[in-house]
Amino acid sequence: MLLTVTTTHRPATDLGYLLVKHPDKVHQFDMPTGTAYVMFPEATEERCTAALLLDVDPQRLRARADAFELSQYVNDRPYAASSLLASALSKVFRSAQRGTSKDRPELTGQAIPLEIRVPVLRGTPDLVGRLFTPLGWTVTATPIPLEPVLGGDSRYVELTLSGTLRLADALNHLYVLLPVLDDGKHYWVAPDEIEKLLRSGAGWLAGHPEKVLIARRYLAHRKSLATTALELLDADQPVTEEEAELPVTRKAPLAAQRRDAVLAALAETGATRVLDLGCGPGALLSALLKEARFTEIVGADVSARALDQAARRLRLDRMPQRQRDRIKLIQTALTYHDDRLTGYDAAVLMEVIEHVDLPRLPALEASVFGRARPGAVVVTTPNVEYNVHYEGLTGMRHSDHRFEWTRAEFAAWADRVASQYGYTVTIRGVGDEDETTGAPTQLALFAKIEATTEVTA
Repeated sequence: MLLTVTTTHRPATDLGYLLVKHPDKVHQFDMPTGTAYVMFPEATEERCTAALLLDVDPQRLRARADAFELSQYVNDRPYAASSLLASALSKVFRSAQRGTSKDRPELTGQAIPLEIRVPVLRGTPDLVGRLFTPLGWTVTATPIPLEPVLGGDSRYVELTLSGTLRLADALNHLYVLLPVLDDGKHYWVAPDEIEKLLRSGAGWLAGHPEKVLIARRYLAHRKSLATTALELLDADQPVTEEEAELPVTRKAPLAAQRRDAVLAALAETGATRVLDLGCGPGALLSALLKEARFTEIVGADVSARALDQAARRLRLDRMPQRQRDRIKLIQTALTYHDDRLTGYDAAVLMEVIEHVDLPRLPALEASVFGRARPGAVVVTTPNVEYNVHYEGLTGMRHSDHRFEWTRAEFAAWADRVASQYGYTVTIRGVGDEDETTGAPTQLALFAKIEATTEVTA
């Protein structure tokens, strides 16, 4: 699927600075569902165009739970703009979407002439116009005809938007409205999507005449989430003088709360040399690097692709050598002994164990607690009892989860492992705690029992 951004601002090549992409290069990004490319088919002083091409890999697409068996192969995802393209846009143009530019800071707040083109977009001309026209765009939505033998128009349009806007505003419009027009997200929608909607909709969504439709579709028709988002958006809600003096705070997403809880647990242990086991694309590694007390950090994962993503996320190739010496990435399977993992102060298994088949879990226990034997181990995993609070969730939280435990099951496992391998363990919840179901995430902090030598007279 394709999206192009064109400007005639002089010099037009400033677009490269705003997007933080060099016009003379082809930029490549690995995405969960394929590969994204950014290129500049034209780059002159008079006119510059940046093209975002997302090459979707059908093998990476997982069928929706309510879809037919071959839906991961037979669908319009490889060519029709959707939430996949919105996610790619947010990743590759993150700085531009936030309105920041190191080289052209004065231009980020300036409205410039823009033309956005999306060759294939699901939607009707009427709906496209209702969504984009109130935002200052001149909209051309041309229906794409069906094959001549069938006659009539398909459910897709070719979209061209033109207007004079800030580039950051344009990208945020697209980030929100592409999934709205598609009316289907490629991932399960959790409560933290509200924060994404409010952040990207800041300054324009509250006054949009279609804000109810936008909130409902963006949040996958989950009524409770849409209601919360609309309440937060309500610009007509009276505010008292006392409330006006209070700082506006928003709840951190569960993923952020989980990382903070892991960092706090590590701080309790006093660890300086830390293993992130099953590190994936490096979310926790980034947080660990920001903490000066961690002098040696190792990210370990069985997936070479995940390690490549982590390296790019951390920008290891551009990292100062002093910082680079603190971190190392290694490929290994946690169900096998690996002597490279021994001798560390602490290890983290953040949202890892539930991805291991239950019959293989004892092998992981033996490898981590028995062979590597770090001074402390932090484990987090979902609390399945809390799943009743996620509207529309009928199975596990992720299609790759092999199991999800109740609080009693997790406590029993933690107690057994601690007893078997010579650790003590404490368990706590992470996230908003419900009186009946507990917190959404459960965390166990294992501390190794040091052997003592008894001296007699």
